[in-house]
Amino acid sequence: MQNRLLYLVIVIVVAAGCGKPIADFTYSGADEPAPAKVDFENASEKAEVFEWDFGDGNTSMEASPEHQYKSSGNYTVILKAKKGKKESVMEKQVFITAPKDCLVEIQTEYGNMVAKLYNATPQHRDNFIKLVEDGFYDGLLFHRVIDGFMIQGGDPRSRNARPGQNLGSGGPGYQVPGEFVDTLVHTKGALAAARTGDAVNPERKSSGSQFYIVHGQPLTDAAIDNFEKRKGLTYSEEQRTILREEGGVPFLDKEYTVFGQVIEGLDVIDKIAAVKTAPGDRPVEDVKMTIKLID
Repeated sequence: MQNRLLYLVIVIVVAAGCGKPIADFTYSGADEPAPAKVDFENASEKAEVFEWDFGDGNTSMEASPEHQYKSSGNYTVILKAKKGKKESVMEKQVFITAPKDCLVEIQTEYGNMVAKLYNATPQHRDNFIKLVEDGFYDGLLFHRVIDGFMIQGGDPRSRNARPGQNLGSGGPGYQVPGEFVDTLVHTKGALAAARTGDAVNPERKSSGSQFYIVHGQPLTDAAIDNFEKRKGLTYSEEQRTILREEGGVPFLDKEYTVFGQVIEGLDVIDKIAAVKTAPGDRPVEDVKMTIKLID
């Protein structure tokens, strides 16, 4: 009789634990430098609801979500697996390494663009980084937009500019020496420095803050060949493909310093280039930017 009672107690205890969820997960993709997309695979048991905290301020309730970490760092990922009032928690560390290239994110209401800054143009790279870190560009406008050509911003006078105000002559009070690299050309998405004309700027020094992003138009092989002769350049096969399929403005090559390239968000350039503009090429509705360093 005593043994039978003991058996019944054991059965009751085991049955009581049958419905308790067990949180667990695995992940992949964290070995890539920022910005890195990490895939989370849910390995939880007996759970109905999942709450993810990715450790960077973002959350999800998908069973097996994917998440992009824009900056490097060591993140604590928390998964809560729930069933009714019962809950189980699992924490794991996800380490995202620093990017190999210097990357910035240009945020707009039309979407975000990620651009890499070239090490081959160190003065422009370092100047741009400093301005970004200082928050110089936050709230400024893309004040000059020409469809099929480029979108331009970086004039500090554009912050809180009144409607119709003439923009494009402002800056931080200094220029950056030109850094012309034959292999860095004006394909779609190229990030380049604006400047004043040759008549007043024969050394072709760049504006200290104003930049433009190439929109451009597709070119024929014959047109590309012609620009090679005119500019004394040899475009790589990759560059020729981009010029043919996506476009560019090669007539600016060797005239303005190209110091970066948009690597994510080329469609955002299309959207901004398509906005309605007033005389002087300023968008009728302000297109504001915020630029952050991805580290």
